[in-house]
Amino acid sequence: MREIVLDTETTGLSPTDGHRVVEIGAVEIVHQVATGKVFHKLINPERDVPEEAQRVHGHTTEYLREKPTFAEIVEEFLAFIGDAPLVIHNAEFDMAFVNEELERLGRQPIGAERVVDTLALARSKHPGLANNLDALCDRYRIDRTRRAKHGALLDAEILVEVYGELMGGRQGSLAFDDHPERYRPILASKTIRVEPRPPRQRLISPLEATLHFDHVMSALGEGAVWLRFARAWAHPESQGSRLEQRQEAAHELQ
Repeated sequence: MREIVLDTETTGLSPTDGHRVVEIGAVEIVHQVATGKVFHKLINPERDVPEEAQRVHGHTTEYLREKPTFAEIVEEFLAFIGDAPLVIHNAEFDMAFVNEELERLGRQPIGAERVVDTLALARSKHPGLANNLDALCDRYRIDRTRRAKHGALLDAEILVEVYGELMGGRQGSLAFDDHPERYRPILASKTIRVEPRPPRQRLISPLEATLHFDHVMSALGEGAVWLRFARAWAHPESQGSRLEQRQEAAHELQ
């Protein structure tokens, strides 16, 4: 299944206060494995970037002033995500900003039913523990040394690994076919039936079987383990003469 792991950086904490998106990073995954296709844009927010926001992601007003606006990248963004589910950590935050930008342009907002919130998944799986991205990386032993500052694409790439762990671990996502119907079980009525092979003929003659029996009896006696596998020798005292036993054994071994 195709999904898009997405992260944003912004000028502040709430779009209702006039804050805007300054960076979008998105990674395509199929069956929870990154395909190598990414979307990454720095965006001119058409306003100043407060100093506290600069300390988080490092993007200044001057640096972003030369970047494209959201209106200029919206078509490419929407084409990349298509109709795939969006995997986001603390999705309420990011989706509030993305939908605000879309509504500014008269575009349809993205519905909550399309969003998988990994923060909610983590809280369900690890109740009572810290479940921010750094804590999850430490818990799952995912390298986060590159994360000196927040970056939308870097955080999305890290979230791909975290999401895989939340969904059952890396081994759980080893699937390489987009067409699961190929693996539907074959109907029993259509199963090819093969007639059983005739029993294979024994490779020893009755004489060889009798000689082998004589050797076992003379060398190991009637307590030999080998004799347990021949019904005729289980109780030799009840089977008549030794010759009869040999004959029966030879017949059974044919």
